[in-house]
Amino acid sequence: MKPDWDKLMADFASSATQLIADVDCTAAGKSLCETVGVKGYPSIKWGDPADLQDYQGGRTYDDLKKFADENLKPMCSPKNFDLCDDDKKAEIKKFQDMAVADLDAAIAVEEQKMEDAEADFKAEVQKLQDKYSSLSEEKDATLEAVKNSGLGMMKAVKASMSAGNDEL
Repeated sequence: MKPDWDKLMADFASSATQLIADVDCTAAGKSLCETVGVKGYPSIKWGDPADLQDYQGGRTYDDLKKFADENLKPMCSPKNFDLCDDDKKAEIKKFQDMAVADLDAAIAVEEQKMEDAEADFKAEVQKLQDKYSSLSEEKDATLEAVKNSGLGMMKAVKASMSAGNDEL
Protein backbone atom coordinates (compact mmCIF):
# COMPACT_ATOMS: atom_id res chain seq x y z
CA MET A 1 0.00 0.00 0.00
CA LYS A 2 2.88 2.40 0.73
CA PRO A 3 3.90 2.88 -2.94
CA ASP A 4 0.28 3.63 -3.90
CA TRP A 5 -0.04 6.07 -0.99
CA ASP A 6 3.19 7.82 -1.96
CA LYS A 7 1.95 8.13 -5.55
CA LEU A 8 -1.34 9.61 -4.29
CA MET A 9 0.54 12.11 -2.10
CA ALA A 10 2.56 13.19 -5.14
CA ASP A 11 -0.63 13.59 -7.22
CA PHE A 12 -2.11 16.00 -4.68
CA ALA A 13 1.09 17.71 -3.52
CA SER A 14 0.26 21.00 -5.24
CA SER A 15 -3.40 21.14 -4.17
CA ALA A 16 -4.42 24.19 -2.17
CA THR A 17 -7.54 22.50 -0.75
CA GLN A 18 -6.65 18.80 -0.49
CA LEU A 19 -4.03 17.27 1.78
CA ILE A 20 -2.79 13.71 1.40
CA ALA A 21 -0.11 12.99 4.00
CA ASP A 22 1.24 10.29 6.24
CA VAL A 23 2.16 10.39 9.90
CA ASP A 24 4.49 8.07 11.80
CA CYS A 25 2.36 7.20 14.82
CA THR A 26 5.28 5.46 16.53
CA ALA A 27 7.51 8.54 16.61
CA ALA A 28 6.94 12.30 16.36
CA GLY A 29 3.31 11.87 15.26
CA LYS A 30 2.27 9.74 18.25
CA SER A 31 0.30 12.48 20.03
CA LEU A 32 -1.51 13.46 16.81
CA CYS A 33 -2.48 9.84 16.21
CA GLU A 34 -3.82 9.53 19.74
CA THR A 35 -5.80 12.76 19.31
CA VAL A 36 -7.51 11.62 16.09
CA GLY A 37 -8.12 8.07 17.33
CA VAL A 38 -5.68 5.97 15.31
CA LYS A 39 -5.81 2.50 16.85
CA GLY A 40 -4.09 0.36 14.23
CA TYR A 41 -1.71 0.68 11.33
CA PRO A 42 -2.07 1.54 8.57
CA SER A 43 -5.08 3.76 9.27
CA ILE A 44 -6.53 6.21 6.81
CA LYS A 45 -8.47 9.22 8.05
CA TRP A 46 -10.24 11.83 5.96
CA GLY A 47 -12.49 14.86 6.26
CA ASP A 48 -12.51 17.99 8.36
CA PRO A 49 -9.30 18.09 10.44
CA ALA A 50 -11.40 18.72 13.54
CA ASP A 51 -13.57 15.66 12.84
CA LEU A 52 -11.59 13.08 10.89
CA GLN A 53 -13.44 9.95 9.81
CA ASP A 54 -12.14 6.44 9.21
CA TYR A 55 -11.70 5.54 5.54
CA GLN A 56 -13.32 2.20 4.80
CA GLY A 57 -12.63 1.79 1.09
CA GLY A 58 -10.17 -0.15 -0.99
CA ARG A 59 -6.42 0.22 -0.57
CA THR A 60 -5.24 0.17 -4.19
CA TYR A 61 -4.07 3.34 -5.90
CA ASP A 62 -7.16 3.39 -8.13
CA ASP A 63 -9.50 3.05 -5.12
CA LEU A 64 -7.70 5.75 -3.17
CA LYS A 65 -7.50 8.13 -6.15
CA LYS A 66 -11.20 7.73 -6.97
CA PHE A 67 -12.15 8.38 -3.34
CA ALA A 68 -9.87 11.42 -3.12
CA ASP A 69 -11.21 12.90 -6.36
CA GLU A 70 -14.82 12.44 -5.23
CA ASN A 71 -14.57 13.31 -1.54
CA LEU A 72 -11.56 15.46 -0.70
CA LYS A 73 -12.92 18.90 -1.32
CA PRO A 74 -13.99 21.79 0.85
CA MET A 75 -16.90 20.64 2.99
CA CYS A 76 -19.57 22.21 5.10
CA SER A 77 -17.98 23.40 8.34
CA PRO A 78 -17.79 26.54 10.45
CA LYS A 79 -14.94 27.66 8.16
CA ASN A 80 -16.90 26.86 4.99
CA PHE A 81 -20.34 27.94 6.14
CA ASP A 82 -21.40 28.87 2.60
CA LEU A 83 -21.14 25.19 1.58
CA CYS A 84 -23.72 24.11 4.16
CA ASP A 85 -27.39 23.42 3.62
CA ASP A 86 -29.94 25.08 5.90
CA ASP A 87 -30.04 22.18 8.37
CA LYS A 88 -26.27 22.13 8.81
CA LYS A 89 -26.17 25.93 9.10
CA ALA A 90 -28.76 25.72 11.89
CA GLU A 91 -26.75 23.00 13.63
CA ILE A 92 -23.54 25.04 13.41
CA LYS A 93 -25.35 28.14 14.68
CA LYS A 94 -26.80 26.18 17.61
CA PHE A 95 -23.33 25.00 18.63
CA GLN A 96 -21.78 28.44 18.11
CA ASP A 97 -24.41 29.96 20.40
CA MET A 98 -23.51 27.57 23.23
CA ALA A 99 -21.17 28.63 26.00
CA VAL A 100 -17.77 26.98 25.65
CA ALA A 101 -18.30 25.03 28.89
CA ASP A 102 -21.66 23.75 27.63
CA LEU A 103 -20.16 22.79 24.29
CA ASP A 104 -17.31 20.99 26.08
CA ALA A 105 -19.87 19.13 28.20
CA ALA A 106 -21.94 18.14 25.14
CA ILE A 107 -18.81 16.92 23.36
CA ALA A 108 -17.79 14.93 26.44
CA VAL A 109 -21.23 13.27 26.60
CA GLU A 110 -21.05 12.19 22.95
CA GLU A 111 -17.44 11.05 23.24
CA GLN A 112 -18.39 9.02 26.32
CA LYS A 113 -21.14 7.32 24.28
CA MET A 114 -18.52 6.35 21.71
CA GLU A 115 -16.14 5.07 24.40
CA ASP A 116 -18.96 3.11 26.03
CA ALA A 117 -19.93 1.55 22.69
CA GLU A 118 -16.32 0.54 22.10
CA ALA A 119 -15.98 -0.87 25.62
CA ASP A 120 -19.26 -2.80 25.30
CA PHE A 121 -18.15 -4.17 21.95
CA LYS A 122 -14.79 -5.29 23.34
CA ALA A 123 -16.42 -6.90 26.36
CA GLU A 124 -18.90 -8.81 24.21
CA VAL A 125 -16.14 -9.91 21.82
CA GLN A 126 -14.17 -11.16 24.83
CA LYS A 127 -17.21 -13.15 25.97
CA LEU A 128 -17.45 -14.66 22.51
CA GLN A 129 -13.73 -15.45 22.55
CA ASP A 130 -14.04 -17.06 25.97
CA LYS A 131 -17.04 -19.11 24.81
CA TYR A 132 -15.18 -20.14 21.65
CA SER A 133 -12.19 -21.24 23.73
CA SER A 134 -14.44 -23.20 26.07
CA LEU A 135 -16.28 -24.89 23.20
CA SER A 136 -13.01 -25.67 21.44
CA GLU A 137 -11.56 -27.29 24.58
CA GLU A 138 -14.81 -29.23 25.11
CA LYS A 139 -14.77 -30.45 21.51
CA ASP A 140 -11.11 -31.48 21.74
CA ALA A 141 -11.77 -33.40 24.96
CA THR A 142 -14.77 -35.15 23.42
CA LEU A 143 -12.81 -36.10 20.30
CA GLU A 144 -9.95 -37.43 22.43
CA ALA A 145 -12.39 -39.45 24.55
CA VAL A 146 -14.00 -40.93 21.44
CA LYS A 147 -10.61 -41.87 20.00
CA ASN A 148 -9.58 -43.43 23.32
CA SER A 149 -12.84 -45.43 23.49
CA GLY A 150 -11.67 -47.78 20.75
CA LEU A 151 -13.04 -46.10 17.64
CA GLY A 152 -9.81 -46.70 15.75
CA MET A 153 -9.81 -50.38 16.62
CA MET A 154 -13.50 -50.67 15.65
CA LYS A 155 -12.72 -49.20 12.24
CA ALA A 156 -9.73 -51.50 11.82
CA VAL A 157 -11.82 -54.57 12.69
CA LYS A 158 -14.58 -53.54 10.31
CA ALA A 159 -12.08 -52.92 7.54
CA SER A 160 -10.55 -56.34 8.07
CA MET A 161 -14.02 -57.94 7.99
CA SER A 162 -14.83 -56.24 4.70
CA ALA A 163 -11.45 -57.25 3.27
CA GLY A 164 -12.13 -60.81 4.33
CA ASN A 165 -15.49 -60.83 2.52
CA ASP A 166 -13.87 -59.59 -0.66
CA GLU A 167 -11.48 -62.51 -0.65
CA LEU A 168 -14.27 -65.11 -0.66
